[in-house]
Amino acid sequence: MVNDPKKQIRQRIFIIQILLVGCICLLGIKAFDVQIFDFHDLTKKAELSYSKDLIIKGERGQILDRYLNKLGTSIDAPTITANPSQILDPIGTATALSKILNIKPKALEDKLSKNRQFIMIARKVSPTQATQIKALGVQGIYLESDSKRFYPNRNLAAQVIGFTGKDDSGLEGLEFKYNAILEGGIVKIRVKRDGTGRVLDINKKRRIELKGNSIVLTIDKKIQFLSERTLEQTVKAQQAKSGIALVMKPSTGELLAIANYPGFNPNNFAAFNKNTYRNRALTDAFEPGSVIKVFTVAAALEKGFTPKSIFFCEKGKYRIGRFTIHDTHPREWLTLNQIIQFSSNIGTAKIAETIGKKALYNYLTDFGFGQKTFVGCPGETNGTLLAYERWSKIDASAISFGQGLSVSAIQLISGISAIANDGMLMKPMLIKKIISNTGKELQVFAPKQLRQVISPKTAAQIKTMMNMVVQKNGTGTKAAMKGYTVCGKTSTAQKASKLKSGYEKNKYVAAFAGFAPQKNPELAILVVIDEPTKQHYGGQVAAPAFKTILAQSFSYLNIAPEKTKAMIAAVIKGEEH
Repeated sequence: MVNDPKKQIRQRIFIIQILLVGCICLLGIKAFDVQIFDFHDLTKKAELSYSKDLIIKGERGQILDRYLNKLGTSIDAPTITANPSQILDPIGTATALSKILNIKPKALEDKLSKNRQFIMIARKVSPTQATQIKALGVQGIYLESDSKRFYPNRNLAAQVIGFTGKDDSGLEGLEFKYNAILEGGIVKIRVKRDGTGRVLDINKKRRIELKGNSIVLTIDKKIQFLSERTLEQTVKAQQAKSGIALVMKPSTGELLAIANYPGFNPNNFAAFNKNTYRNRALTDAFEPGSVIKVFTVAAALEKGFTPKSIFFCEKGKYRIGRFTIHDTHPREWLTLNQIIQFSSNIGTAKIAETIGKKALYNYLTDFGFGQKTFVGCPGETNGTLLAYERWSKIDASAISFGQGLSVSAIQLISGISAIANDGMLMKPMLIKKIISNTGKELQVFAPKQLRQVISPKTAAQIKTMMNMVVQKNGTGTKAAMKGYTVCGKTSTAQKASKLKSGYEKNKYVAAFAGFAPQKNPELAILVVIDEPTKQHYGGQVAAPAFKTILAQSFSYLNIAPEKTKAMIAAVIKGEEH
């Protein structure tokens, strides 16, 4: 039988048609399977290729002074990433980046040689580094938007503000205390990448929405600067160990300055000794010395004594049991006025004996000693003030003139401010308000009266005594300021030994606390100098610093001089114009 060629061709065509139809059916089935059954799995794979999950953290809120000047803020600090598959010269790129980022070239070369589409090179680089890297123009190197903490005023109020760590969480100071308020929100989002692996959209609007809240302080940037500068000059001139200066508004308790020296730069905190991080004004307790006498005399006035009540001061030596109390200058009879003016230890001890230890203890605690002020900074000390039941006779005498108890600088300025404020103790204020990232006031803090410790009459009498301290024959004449009635009290306290009982030889804390003007005090200031070596009396060391801070602050605040009797007399005589 002869094969028909045409028939064979038709059979082949038919077979091919069947195969083609079969293939089409198989492709259809596969397409249906891919598009219907495998749709979700394949979509996920595609998304993994062209998108990635990122943790977006909002910018940290700001720390501002009372006039909204930035004390702690955030600046752009891009994160450097790379797509190694796009980098043509890993060795050259690693060398160039290493010089800018201060990273070993070999470590970068290893990263850039990997068969990956995304690697992290460096987080939160400086604007200068970012500009230099961008200028290289290397394909496969990318700058992703990010921010880091920055303190524009460097050392200013560093111990108060504190600083943050690498993850932008607070480690010290207000940054630590109010971390939950300042910290930006966190959200996980998916962002798209192009074919090269570069992120197309990081959702900047979302980052702004996540920005943390800001804190407005009572601190005045200018007065803080004046205080820190004067404090530094004083510590250096006296070759002292350290110093503290506080400025407070007596009527409200607002702290306008909390100065510590030595300081540190929070932008580079790791380069400084950790002891400099400490906010000594709150964390350190010290024996206050003679400043405490004004509170002892205030207790006596409340108990019925008058400024002219007299006490015999034993010609400079007074024995209590096996202890002997000394005065710098031997005197016999002194009034309460003179006891403050001449800073008599014996006179103050006689007062304590007369009013009793319970009364002295109660007034000291009412003024806030022996307890935290809860001003809002971490690490605040209670100080030490034993219960009066545990006092011996010499304890009561010693405490009356500032030995045998310890206080913090914040307690001391608060007590002095209470006298300036007609006997009303205010809660110290450091936080003025909290505002949202849109500027909305979330919480506003008002001045808070704690208690009326002494009567306005007693406070006025103490003011007069404190004014006598800065006048002729007083211990604080170097704090007097022309045109203003200054009130103050000196202190020269020998430092208690840490290794044995008693006191260190030739180690002192020199202090001056006061306020002005006498009638309506605008500012209260405390200066404490630890271990001055050139001189050691409070009237010589701390009083001039007090005067400088007061004078410069009054000039800045435009507080006009008082029309005192002396000034009026001078004008009449034609001495002043």
